[in-house]
Amino acid sequence: MSVRIAVGAQWGDEGKGKIIDLLSADTDLVVRYQGGANAGHTVKINDRKFILHMIPSGVLNDNTVSAIGNGVVFDYESFISELDILKKEGIDPDGRLFLSPYAHVVMPYHKEIDRALEKIRKNKIGTTFKGIGPAYQDKISRCGIRVVDILDEDNFAEVLRNNIDLKNLTFEGMYGEKNKFSFDEIYRDCTEKFSDIKKYVKDVSLMIDEYLKNNKSVLFEGAQGTLLDIDHGTYPYVTSSNTTSGGVCTGSGISPTKISSVIGVMKAYTTRVGNGPFVSELFDETGKYMAEQGHEVGATTGRPRRCGYFDALIARYSVRINGISSLALTKIDVLGGLDKVRVCVGYKYKNEILKEFVPVSNILEKCEPVYEELEGWKEDISEIKEYDMLPENVKKYIDYIEKVSGVPVEIVSVGPERNQSIYK
Repeated sequence: MSVRIAVGAQWGDEGKGKIIDLLSADTDLVVRYQGGANAGHTVKINDRKFILHMIPSGVLNDNTVSAIGNGVVFDYESFISELDILKKEGIDPDGRLFLSPYAHVVMPYHKEIDRALEKIRKNKIGTTFKGIGPAYQDKISRCGIRVVDILDEDNFAEVLRNNIDLKNLTFEGMYGEKNKFSFDEIYRDCTEKFSDIKKYVKDVSLMIDEYLKNNKSVLFEGAQGTLLDIDHGTYPYVTSSNTTSGGVCTGSGISPTKISSVIGVMKAYTTRVGNGPFVSELFDETGKYMAEQGHEVGATTGRPRRCGYFDALIARYSVRINGISSLALTKIDVLGGLDKVRVCVGYKYKNEILKEFVPVSNILEKCEPVYEELEGWKEDISEIKEYDMLPENVKKYIDYIEKVSGVPVEIVSVGPERNQSIYK
C-alpha cells in the first residue's frame, strides 16, 4: 500500500500536472484535496496538450480512478467544460471520476464578488476572479452551499434564497447595484447542471478507506504551491486554502497516520504569477531567457510568470512544512545555454543575512538575494532518457539542489512531454 502526496514546493506552476500524470500511471486512486478552478495543470501527451483546472490530472490514465475531495471548492461550469473537452479527445472518465458530496460549490455570485473586491483593493492580490476566496469565505462563515445541498432540491431552494438575499444586500450597500443576483436564474442553472453531475457524486473519504483496506495505492494531488498556502504562504498574496500536505487530511478525510511519503515538485528555477514579494526575481536578460525558454505563461490567467533563480531558502522551508521526502525537479532543460547558474542561498535584510525563509511579505520586500554560482551547460538535454547520460554540470547542479534542500531528487523532468522524465 502506497499513500503519497504530490505538493507544489514553490509558488505553484512547478509542473505538478505532468508529475501527477506520471505518478498516477502506477496509482489506483488520485484525489484532489484543495483549491478550485484557479489552478491550471498542464499535461502534454504525444503532442496533445491538456489543461485541467477542476478535474484531477490522474484522469488522463485509463486505469486510474480520480476523485475531487471535500476540501475543493467545486466550479461546476469548469467541470462540465473539461468533461466535454476530454470526451472530444477520446477520454471518457465516466465510472472512474468522482466528486465528494461535501465539497462546497463556487456559485455565480462568488465570481462577481471576487471581481468587485479586487477592483476596490488598494493593494491588488492578483486574484484569478474564479470566486475562490468568496467561496471559502462562505464556507468558514457557515453559509456555503455544498454539492449535497444542491442535490436536495427543497433544501437548496431555501439555502440559496437566503444567500441571494444576503449577497444582494451586500452588493447594494457596497457597490450601489440593486438586485444584482437572480434567485430564479441561479436555481434553474444549478438544478439543471447538477442533474448531469450527480452521477459522479460519491463519498470520497469512504472511497479512500476502501482502497486502503484493499491494499491499493493512493496519490493526493495538490493545486497551487506551498508559498500560496493561506497559513504558511506569503500572506496576503496567497490563495484561500491549505495548499501544503497538511491540507490532505482535512480536504479528503484521510487519517495522517496513513500517509507514506510526500514528493515535492520544484522547478530548477523559480517563478511566480501575480503580485507579492519574490527575492530572487530577475529583471535582466537571464530572466527574459528563462521566461522565453520555459514558455512561462499562467495556465489559468494567461499572465506572464515572473522568473528568478532557484531559491534554497524556499526549498528548505517547503521541505520542513510539508515533510517532503523527495523532489521532482522540473524544467531543468530551460537552463541550458546559460554560462553560469546561480542559486539564492540567503537574504540580506538590513544588517543581517537570513538563512531561513520568513513568510512575511513586508520583510521579504526589503530583502536582497545572496547567491552562489555554479557552472552552466550548453547541451540540449531534452532527449536524454538515463540519468548517467546527463552532462556533468547538470548532475552537479542537481547534487547542489539536493544538498541545499536536504532531500534527494527522485525525478528529473527534461521537457513537457510525459516521456521526458528521468527517474534518478
